[in-house]
Amino acid sequence: MGLGILESRSLEHVPGTTRYYDDPNRPQVANGADHGLKVDASGKLPIILIPQPSDDPNDPLNWPLWRRDLITFTLSMAAIFATALGPILAANTVVLSLWFGESLTKTAMLTGYFLLGVGGAAIFFVPSGRVWGKRHLFILGLIILVGSAAWGGAVGTNYKSFIGARVIQGVGCSPYETLVNVAVGDLYPVHQRGIRMAFTNLAVFGGAFFTPILVGKITGTIGWEWTFYFTSIFLALSLVAVVLFCPETAFRRDMSLNIDMVTIDTPAPVGRASPSSEGQNDPSGSEDVEKLHQTGEQPAPVIRPAAGPAVIPPKKTWVQSLALFDGRKTDDSYFELLLRPFPLFLQPAFFWGCLIQGTMIGWTVFIGVIVAATLLMPPFFWSEVEAGYAYAAPFIGALCGFAIAGLFSDWSAKYMTSLNGGIYEPEFRILMVFPMFIIGGIGLFGFALTSGELITGKYAWPVPLTFFAFEVAGMVIGAVASSLYIVDAYRDLAIEGFTCMAIFKNFLGFGLTFSAYDWIIQSGPRTVMLAISIVQVVVCATSIPMYIYGKRVRAYYHKHDLLRWTKGIGRRR
Repeated sequence: MGLGILESRSLEHVPGTTRYYDDPNRPQVANGADHGLKVDASGKLPIILIPQPSDDPNDPLNWPLWRRDLITFTLSMAAIFATALGPILAANTVVLSLWFGESLTKTAMLTGYFLLGVGGAAIFFVPSGRVWGKRHLFILGLIILVGSAAWGGAVGTNYKSFIGARVIQGVGCSPYETLVNVAVGDLYPVHQRGIRMAFTNLAVFGGAFFTPILVGKITGTIGWEWTFYFTSIFLALSLVAVVLFCPETAFRRDMSLNIDMVTIDTPAPVGRASPSSEGQNDPSGSEDVEKLHQTGEQPAPVIRPAAGPAVIPPKKTWVQSLALFDGRKTDDSYFELLLRPFPLFLQPAFFWGCLIQGTMIGWTVFIGVIVAATLLMPPFFWSEVEAGYAYAAPFIGALCGFAIAGLFSDWSAKYMTSLNGGIYEPEFRILMVFPMFIIGGIGLFGFALTSGELITGKYAWPVPLTFFAFEVAGMVIGAVASSLYIVDAYRDLAIEGFTCMAIFKNFLGFGLTFSAYDWIIQSGPRTVMLAISIVQVVVCATSIPMYIYGKRVRAYYHKHDLLRWTKGIGRRR
């Protein structure tokens, strides 16, 4: 048992577990036993790359780091503008309620319809990303967003038309909510993912909090319609950038190069850490391994690289990289993959990821409703400009959450791995839930105790907004924790995992917008937020058994395929 993580009783090496560090103070150094493995030699000491790049120059892992970072930055900027359409109505709740002549609940539902579009489209888009890659979806999403954002600004007083625009906007946003984080797994080995995953999560979930600040000012100056027109313009610029600078990131790599995904199908000795040699399933060494098991000795860590391709393809030209498609990425059928996310809701790790990421995002919807219901109403009567400025606090919280997650994710993984004798376990990523619990808990309970007292004058308005910032910081940290764990522990199911999380959080958000105003009016902000805070404590507490039993869960579902009933559906005979 390593650092509280229970070893598998059925697999000696569990997919996701890797020898990542060789020395307590530095990454694993390539040595004679690892001859032939590719390494990152940019630092003082070479770091073994997990997964191993192929010999194909078109493999994204072989691209220069600056090019991969440019792709990540471009997709993140596009994601900011795409997800900005979600909270774009936050500062305009009262304005739009009066404009359309609808109740506050129906106005809040306009955000819910956007979330419904995101979650519903993810079901159909993500299998396409698995089969044909992600580039065509990123481009298609932006095309949809450019048109639907302009549509949103041109609806006049037609509420039903606005509902249609909001749903279609959600559809266009879906590839960016579900696939940007997966692209990080395509572009970087394990040791380079932490800070990049934090950045993409800031773009997808945190950058949207800057939107109401601008929206309030634009609405007060030239009208709410221009918030959609400006978004459409920036989305069009993003479309050009993605077309020119973001080639396909999905790559069909030989499975033998995924040295973190192989297994040794023999029981691990009780009380001992699992071997770190990802390549020990090589037939040439089977007799030696059997002999070592008989004597009780620990096998030496030997990793053998996969043989390279017989013919190395030529490097694609820049023009060739602009193609929407460059071949199938899997032999699985689209319809088989369409059904794959749904059984994963029954898998503890994926359900945990949905809870950790989805609930905190859902609570921001509730807090936004309370902010609008309190500060835009008597006795405050804030204008849309002032309501927009109120979101400066959560935006700062998002930046702080990004900084904490970016620094803590890589540091904690390195530190825990060094304590574990150089063996990296994906469950180390779950430790990031602890700062999420502390910071997010302060935000939720603090907002619960202070927001209801604004009207009485007991607390000034900056107090609950400060706690709002804490909640958003916790939300970003939790999103990074769940994303990194799914990518590192279940990289072969990462796309389906992010689909599950997108469906869960967006449908939860839709449900919350449907009932938020009525619940707050009936029970009051204090009661509602205290209930939410307690629920979040329970959600965070599920991380304890997930950390302890996560490795056994990985082993169990590796041997008992939860997706077996979907296999063969829609496949050509």
